[in-house]
Parts: sequence; structure tokens; C-alpha cells
Amino acid sequence: MGPTEFEVKDNSLTVTEEAKRSFEEDGCIIVRGLLSDLELHKVRKTTEDPGILKHQYGRPDKRGKEPKLVLWQHPGNDVTGMVARSKKVAETCQKLLGGEIYHYHTKLITKEPYIGGTFEWHQDYGYWYKYGCLFPDMMTVFVALDDCTRENGCLQVLKASHKCGRIDHTIVGDQTGADIERVQEILKVCDHVYAELKAGDALFFHSNVLHTSSDNCSANERRALVIAYNKASNDPGPHQKHPGYTHLDMVENSAILNCENVTDFTGKEFWAKQPQV
Repeated sequence: MGPTEFEVKDNSLTVTEEAKRSFEEDGCIIVRGLLSDLELHKVRKTTEDPGILKHQYGRPDKRGKEPKLVLWQHPGNDVTGMVARSKKVAETCQKLLGGEIYHYHTKLITKEPYIGGTFEWHQDYGYWYKYGCLFPDMMTVFVALDDCTRENGCLQVLKASHKCGRIDHTIVGDQTGADIERVQEILKVCDHVYAELKAGDALFFHSNVLHTSSDNCSANERRALVIAYNKASNDPGPHQKHPGYTHLDMVENSAILNCENVTDFTGKEFWAKQPQV
């Protein structure tokens, strides 16, 4: 059985007790229709701008296939920043984590038709632990910009695997992956779920949830906006990978459609190199 599903109604998302309980028990929830068609159009237009794509880099898997990434540290004031700062995204994460949160980073992940590669099994906290974050009080929102299917490499998760705690991670190809022997044991006891999403849907998941995605075997591109948050109380301070706590100015959900900035990415602080993230 897949993660519990909720939906945006009247451009608003209510974090119910059921949502909190599902997140605590399963480590993830699906939100259908997080972005409307009009919002999705604006986000796609922004993420297709050369000002973002010039920062794109590859992260080869163990077979040499390559998913593409762009990573930025701060949300900024463009349309993607409005998504990351919107109440239906940021405030939802704040309620699920139970305290003030701040933007940790955002990634634009692209799997091109036929050549977009795999992401190995990993936990996001498997990386972030090394960056000084003492607790896994962190989470990620995977927002589908295209339909995400088994054929084009949708996200796969192990439900409730966040309860296993942090797993040791090692280098796999040009990526960092969880100890595969441990993952094989966890696969025996946690449901392996293919999180197939329509464009505009989102998966909200805990930083210790084990997840992977296969290569894109289809003729369809698979893009996602992947937004990470940390609790303010878990701030490790400035690190060579991340700048540390910066107050997050949340905006009303209407700000996404009202934003006309699709080309000015001032203040986002893109990663120019190819760090393990």
C-alpha cells in the first residue's frame, strides 16, 4: 500500500491529525495537485530559463548514466522561490516537523529520455549528517514537474524506513548510497512503494526515509523540483556545503501565480561545482 494521500483544495493545504500521524508512521505522504496547471506552467517556464540551466551538472550512476541537477542554497524571489516559501509547502513542513523550519536547499533534477540515470538507495540525512546536522529533523518535498512513472524513473520509497535510523553511506559510482546489504534487509520488512505522481503532485518525506529512482527508459523527460528544509533548532551553523540558518519569509499561496519574476535569480547562490548532496 502506498503513502496516505491528501489534496490541495481551493489552493490551500490543511495539515490534519491524519496527515501528521501518517507522516510519523510512514515517513511520507503524497499531496495531489500541490501545484495547479497555471502554477506548473510558470514553474516550468522559470526552470527552463538559461539563467538556471547554466548551473546544471551531471551525477553519473554506477553504469555511467547521468541524472542532471541544479542546486541553490536560498529560495530567492523568482517563481521557484515562491513555491519554496509558500504556505502550502513550507508551512506544511513546519507543522509536520513540529517547529520553525528554514530552507536548506532546492534542487532541480532532470532525467532526460533514455539517458537519465539512477539515483542509488540513500537517505537525505545520510548526506546531511556529515554536514553537522545533529538530528534528522529535516525533510524533503519532491514536486513533480512532469508525470513521474515507473518507466521514466519515479521516486521509490521504503515506507517507515525512517524508523531504522541513519544508515551508513558509501560512494557508489559518482553518488553516495546507503549500505546495500543493510538496504536489502530493510527491503524485507518495509513496503517498497513506487511513488507515481502526476505533474503538480508532490511527495513530502522524512530525511531518514530510504529512497531511490531508476533510470529513464522512456521517451518522456522527468523533471522535479526537490525542496529541502531543516528545523531552526537543528541548525549546525555555516558549513562549507551550506550557509546555515536563514529566516524563511513565507508567502501566501497566491504569490506563486502573482510572481512575474522568471529570469532574475539574484541571491539564490547556485552551486557551481559538483558536490555530493
